[in-house]
Amino acid sequence: MAKKKKAAGKTGKAKTRTNRSGVLRVFAFCAKWTAVAAVWGVIALGGIVAWYAYDLPDVDTALQATRQPSVTLLAADGSTLATTGRIHGVSIHLKDLPAAVPQAVLATEDRRFYDHFGIDMIGLVRAAYVNARAGRIVQGGSTISQQVAKNLFLSPKRTIRRKVQELLLALWLEHRFTKDQILSVYLNRVYLGSGTYGIDAASRKYFGHSARDLSIYESAMLAGLLKAPSRYNPVSDPKKARRRAELVLLNMRDAGYLNAEDVRHAKNGVYRPARRTGGASRYFADWVLERVSGYASPANRDLIVTTTLDPILQRHAETQIETALAGAGKKKRISQAALVAMSPDGAVRAMVGGRNYAKSQFNRATQARRQPGSAFKPLVYLAGLEAGLNPQSVLSDAPVSIDGWKPKNFDGKFAGDMTLADALARSVNTVAVRVAQKAGYASVIDVARRLGVTSDLQPTPAIALGVGGTTLTELTAAYAVFANGGDGVWPFGIEEIRDSANNVIYRRQGSGPGRVVEPAPAAAMNRMLARVIAEGTGRKAQIGRPAAGKTGTSQNHRDAWFVGFTAHLVTGIWMGNDDERATRKVTGGGLPAKTWGAYMTAAHKGVASQPLPGTGKREAPAPQEGFWNRLMQTLKGEG
Repeated sequence: MAKKKKAAGKTGKAKTRTNRSGVLRVFAFCAKWTAVAAVWGVIALGGIVAWYAYDLPDVDTALQATRQPSVTLLAADGSTLATTGRIHGVSIHLKDLPAAVPQAVLATEDRRFYDHFGIDMIGLVRAAYVNARAGRIVQGGSTISQQVAKNLFLSPKRTIRRKVQELLLALWLEHRFTKDQILSVYLNRVYLGSGTYGIDAASRKYFGHSARDLSIYESAMLAGLLKAPSRYNPVSDPKKARRRAELVLLNMRDAGYLNAEDVRHAKNGVYRPARRTGGASRYFADWVLERVSGYASPANRDLIVTTTLDPILQRHAETQIETALAGAGKKKRISQAALVAMSPDGAVRAMVGGRNYAKSQFNRATQARRQPGSAFKPLVYLAGLEAGLNPQSVLSDAPVSIDGWKPKNFDGKFAGDMTLADALARSVNTVAVRVAQKAGYASVIDVARRLGVTSDLQPTPAIALGVGGTTLTELTAAYAVFANGGDGVWPFGIEEIRDSANNVIYRRQGSGPGRVVEPAPAAAMNRMLARVIAEGTGRKAQIGRPAAGKTGTSQNHRDAWFVGFTAHLVTGIWMGNDDERATRKVTGGGLPAKTWGAYMTAAHKGVASQPLPGTGKREAPAPQEGFWNRLMQTLKGEG
């Protein structure tokens, strides 16, 4: 029995050892193949990652994605005037933005931005739960890092491959850049509706100022655009934009960025949409864009152009031109008009190229070459002064005949001998022809060229009466030479050009070719042209301060001009018809002079009166009684 028990005990122990060894073998087997599987799994995962990553875009190249450059034109006061192409504003570093900007974005888009590693697992779970309860997608789980990866580097296609690449790029961005850098890239490149890319472009588009000056409410409104730029656009749907902004303010409160009082104060803040100049300013924008195009050649470079246009002067110009055309212009069969105003150095402050830009983009201020008539005479008289004549030189207002050409005065009468000053004030044609004869036709052309007139001018007697076509901008710039005392003027509309990285591409320096008229003849011309307004054909242009100018009327009343200036502003106005149809006897001293006076009065509101160069008089010149009586007796029309 004892032997049997011992044998049984040995057998049990043997079985136990056998079971243990079997378990060990199974464990070893499992461990071995688990390790093998793990290795192959890692290899497979690496292969999958490599498969999705092999065609990932080069990040450095993608950050400079190829696209057509955009141009943003800013008025002189910094408000947005016009934009072309995609609009990418100035790149602004996170530290230079108001705190409310990133706070509004983070509270709305990615509250855990500074806590996750590019992929927010908690956010994904929360979004899945919310979407499951709602039965539809109401909340996304993408982080800002993922959005940067998606928007900058990937196509908009919704595929598994693209989603995996998005995750990989988000992780890579988090590895390579700081959180602030990623957020800066996002804010400067995200689409915010109306063609704007980046927080600065959107701020200028919707509010008319830099993103550096955004208020809390404006920041909330822009952050609200991220969900649906078109739906919550403050231009197309202000009510929805406001409701969305208020929701963002509540998000900022819930995220701890604002308290209840901050939210209430922000809601009560005044929201001012960007101030826009009227449609007529597009004529100026087109003129400037032609000059900007040369700076837009480098790929991917957006341009921000600071122009010379003054929005207030522009609105006055649009108002006065439309008022004139809709009122007296309609009765006088005038269908079109143009106005250009510039400072004496040639900086264009306002431009109206026609009545309706939407119907006609032809710029009558810069492209139309029309006969200026007597408005060209100041250049003829300047040539005479430079040839030795003076304002008191006496010439005969008698019939003149040159090779069969017999010019007449506007009223058909002749007054005998008169001074140059009297003749210019009365716009006497015969005296102007005699001045051109004495100066020499070539000298008249030389004066015109020095004063910036590039139109085709022929050295014939008729040049004295302004028969050669010229543009309104050219002729106005020529008068600017008188307004500044003799310095040549090149009309310009650009002060500075910067790229989206805020680098200066161009900054205007200098104001023209330098002195082109000596001080003495320039001063003499100013005194004579002042008399045109004080007591001559330009009396309707009087504005109660020192001003000078000249009327102009072409043959058969096809064109009517008034160009004049103060020490502060030079303005030219043309009226007529595109088909050169005759008006109802409109003269430069009529509606154009009246419109000029109304515009200049509005433009000089709050501006101190100054004497014209070389005159030393701060008050408008008083008419000379003797001349006034003679003028009233003989002057029946206005040249």
